[in-house]
Amino acid sequence: MYLTRLTFNPRSPEFRRDMANVHDMHRTVMSAYPEEPATANYRQHHGVLWRVDRVNRGYVQYVQSRSKPDWSRLPPAHLLRPAEVRSLQPLLDGITAGRRYAFRLVGNPTRCVHPKHGSPKRVPHRLPEKQIGWLVEKGRRHGFIVPTTDRAIPDVIVTPMPDLIGRRQRHIITIAPVRFDGHLIVTDPEAFARAVVDGIGRAKAYGCGLLSLAPARTAQYDSRGC
Repeated sequence: MYLTRLTFNPRSPEFRRDMANVHDMHRTVMSAYPEEPATANYRQHHGVLWRVDRVNRGYVQYVQSRSKPDWSRLPPAHLLRPAEVRSLQPLLDGITAGRRYAFRLVGNPTRCVHPKHGSPKRVPHRLPEKQIGWLVEKGRRHGFIVPTTDRAIPDVIVTPMPDLIGRRQRHIITIAPVRFDGHLIVTDPEAFARAVVDGIGRAKAYGCGLLSLAPARTAQYDSRGC
């Protein structure tokens, strides 16, 4: 497994295009993995997950993948510095039951509704308590719990994010992402390691699902994130 940190040049026209259209952002990310045809399972084949974080006055992107990326195909002047790529194996090897991590996750908390007429559809959770409930349920499935603070509330902060809009020909998608920052405790190392590798929740092709980890005593997600 590999983790890349890309520091964007905010003046790059390609970067501005990608920020306005998550389909284009996805296409740019996948350009680093060109050896397979762009089929429906192209992203899953390479295990690609990504997230864009705002830092100071700029943006960085974290890209995780099973395959080693080749970022030489990025547009000229797309980055302010060379891509930083490292192995995630030491982090995966360190996952044990009972280990506590600080984490960051941009998720897509949704629920399925069944209208009287028409097909079921997914709608976003809008209330913070429902969004945290979504995360807690994902933890049960993926081998972790979110501990409570001394005030008996989940040790996580929920931050709304701007909608992600994707346009491809006449097809438009809208994703309502939420950022979770907090702590978790591993209960099932095997299930948790799978969640780190495969991501959590929906919209994984569009900047959601990447679980970043750091030691519980630090808030620095970018140095050890996955």
